[in-house]
Amino acid sequence: MARSKQQDVWEFFGELLKEHREAAGLSQGELGRRVFVSGAYIGLFEQGIRKPQLDVAKRIDEVLQTGGIFERTWRKLINKSPYASYFSAVAELEAVATKICEFAPLVVPGLLQTASYTRALTIATYPFATEEYIEEQITARLQRAAILKDATRPEYWVVLHENAVRAPVGGSAVMAEQLDHILELIRKRWVLVTVVPRAIGAHAHMTGTLKLMEFDDQPPTAYTETEFSGTLLDDPAVVKQAQRAYDLLRVATLSPEASLALIESAAEDFRVCARTT
Repeated sequence: MARSKQQDVWEFFGELLKEHREAAGLSQGELGRRVFVSGAYIGLFEQGIRKPQLDVAKRIDEVLQTGGIFERTWRKLINKSPYASYFSAVAELEAVATKICEFAPLVVPGLLQTASYTRALTIATYPFATEEYIEEQITARLQRAAILKDATRPEYWVVLHENAVRAPVGGSAVMAEQLDHILELIRKRWVLVTVVPRAIGAHAHMTGTLKLMEFDDQPPTAYTETEFSGTLLDDPAVVKQAQRAYDLLRVATLSPEASLALIESAAEDFRVCARTT
C-alpha cells in the first residue's frame, strides 16, 4: 500500500519526540513510566507507527518541559485528518485496541469495507463529492482496516443487523464482493461476525452504531454514532451500560455458523442478480 501524507507527518512527530526525549536524557521506558504508557509505546510513537492520544501528548509536554509543542503539533496533525472531527480520536484508538466489539444496524462497518463499497457509500452520502475526496475516504478506510492484517491485531467481534447484509449498496456486484470479503475474514478467523435477523423484531440499541474498545493500559471506551455525529464515551458507568447493550445484542443474534450461512446465501443472491442485470 502506498504511503500517505498522514504517515509522513506522524513520523515527523516521532522524530521530534525522540529528539526531545534524548535531549532530556530519558530512555523510552523512563519517559513511558512518567506519562503512564509503556516504553514500547513510546518507541512506536517515535517510529510513527502509533499515534498518541491528546492527553498523552500533553503529559509528554509536561515531562519534557517543551512549552506545549507536542500538544500543538498533535492538534495540527489531527486537523489534517481525513476523518470527521468527531471520529479522528476513534480511529487512533482502534489502532491500539486489544479488543473491538461493534454493532452495525444499516451498513457494513468501516473496518470491513471494500474499496468499491466505500466508494458507493461515499457517493450516496456526498453526491457532489470530488474524485479526490472519494479517493481520500477509500484510502483512509483501507488504512484503518490494515490493523486486521497486523500480527498484533485486536480481537474483532461484529454484530451485523440483517439489513446491513441485504441492503444493495453500490448494486449487486459490489455487495457480492463486499460479502465475499467479510466471509474471507471470517474464514481466516480475523473477525467473528454474527447477524441479528430481521425476524427478531425489537432488540437492544435499535438505532445508530456502537463500538466498544478495550486496551492494555487504559480503561475501555464506547463510541456511538448517528448519521451526522458521534460521541466517544469514557465514563465507566456509561461504558458499562453500553457493554450491557452489546451483550443483549449478541443474545439476539444467530449462531456464528448460522450467520455465516446467511451471509453466504446473501452473497450468492447478489451474484445471481448481478449476472442477470
